[in-house]
Amino acid sequence: MRVISGTARGLKLKAPEGLSTRPTADRIKESLFNIISNELYDISFLDLFSGSGAIGIEALSRGAKECFFVDYDKKSIDIINENIEKARLKDKATVYNMTCIEAINKLANFNKQFDIIFLDPPYDKGLLKPVLTEIAKKDILKENGFIICEQHIDEEIEVEEFFVYRVKEYKITKMVFLEHKQEE
Repeated sequence: MRVISGTARGLKLKAPEGLSTRPTADRIKESLFNIISNELYDISFLDLFSGSGAIGIEALSRGAKECFFVDYDKKSIDIINENIEKARLKDKATVYNMTCIEAINKLANFNKQFDIIFLDPPYDKGLLKPVLTEIAKKDILKENGFIICEQHIDEEIEVEEFFVYRVKEYKITKMVFLEHKQEE
């Protein structure tokens, strides 16, 4: 696992050991960042269920002004901090060791909003819908921002507040792009 482009290009990243995380494959990450590359400069990025922090680090490396990393697992938090330090991006990173719902509430209390929110929850655990609902309820996505959900190819998303505007499928994974529903 490595940083594909930007200021930290080529840097090898550590991943937590065991089966508690499922790092995004480099080829999928590269495809994702090719899709969003024009959207990254000087933005606020939120990486939920961060794992190793690879997605948020890639966003920072490619020009995001800040990234908040959230993971509940202490081992993952240690790896995220180590990877951020190694990439020399500590001044642009904030790391929260808490659940995504707790982090969303904390960020909302600070009136924080994001241009891009990335979610990569464990597959088939039912975590996506409550987190998306909380994002909408706490209004942490900017009006013109969007959400990217990495999920198993067979999982579906239904959340009233957002609509799917793009889906990119891979073998067993898909990236689902969501934005605010426009009021009629």
